[in-house]
Amino acid sequence: VKLLCVTAMNTDDVEIILGNSNKRFSGVTSTMLQVLKYQQERVGVAVLGKHNMPDSVQTLNFFNFIRICRKPLRDGRYRTFHARRNDEMIQGLIAKRVFGAKIKIAFTSTAQRNHSRFSRWLMRQMDGLITTCSAASNYLVERAPDIIIPHGVDTSHYVPASSRELAWKQTGFPGRYGIGVFGRVRYTKGIDILVKAVIPLLSKYPDLTVVICGECIPKDRSFLQQLRSDIDQANVSERFIFLGKQPFVELPRLFQSMSLVTALSREEGFGLTPLEAMAAGTAVVTSEAGAWRDIIRNGIDGYCISIANIEDVTATLDAMLGDLELTHEMGRNARDYVVEQYTVEREAELLTHFLKSLSILHN
Repeated sequence: VKLLCVTAMNTDDVEIILGNSNKRFSGVTSTMLQVLKYQQERVGVAVLGKHNMPDSVQTLNFFNFIRICRKPLRDGRYRTFHARRNDEMIQGLIAKRVFGAKIKIAFTSTAQRNHSRFSRWLMRQMDGLITTCSAASNYLVERAPDIIIPHGVDTSHYVPASSRELAWKQTGFPGRYGIGVFGRVRYTKGIDILVKAVIPLLSKYPDLTVVICGECIPKDRSFLQQLRSDIDQANVSERFIFLGKQPFVELPRLFQSMSLVTALSREEGFGLTPLEAMAAGTAVVTSEAGAWRDIIRNGIDGYCISIANIEDVTATLDAMLGDLELTHEMGRNARDYVVEQYTVEREAELLTHFLKSLSILHN
């Protein structure tokens, strides 16, 4: 089946090959697929590894990857291999140095932590180095990135509601409006910060409901239990809804129904949730993790704040809940900003242009 797939593809037209080494569907896989949809419209592209790939995507095994890359493109340019993980960098280097593949290798680094010595060595071998935000760039101490390309979102999938009030009513949630938090229920996501910050405000805002949407895997169950315990002890359990993991198609409806979305993570690689909320016309309050310091315009789209002091978080939420008209205006500003600067189409265009530019430079 794989050989038939490769035979059916005009491999002479494949200019970019994407690494896909992780069998588990991850955030990296999700962002790759979203961008790939638009890359396919711009350039010949194939994926090394069939894990989680739809039938519309041409995939290669390692043998066929080597085979088609033994010769350059018809115009003499090299193909570009785009890695997003360490083992994908290793795959590219083996193909290039052991099997003589005529490729340039680019790596995207999103990690906001000190890289291991081995990772730093791998990155020094790359022909191109990409990162997604200034915070991640600051950890590339031995080699500056060639370009910063932020992630984007699908603004046709995440759209504002024609009526936020009606969108909220259609959820069936209690109250008249809500604060939403979306993502895995675990300590690093800072959901406990939201819970502690918002509990003192619930008596002041009796129509407010807090919606926590996301999966909790077994190792994080104790964290979830502690959240519920804190809520129960405050005697406000009826003001919180734990939705669990929701289907992808349901997320736009949930985002657009919220008056405010928070993302108070202690750490993030990039963090797409605020962009998805903004695309849906909803204002955000974020921590300074991930790319959020680059993205959020304080007082325009929402606020990017330090989470070191819970009282400061409470004060920010209080200000936004106290003037929902202004908060909803921030949501409208946010939608316009995402459409202008943070679409997945723009990400695909910038990324494809950079990857193709590497192929001009020959060994």
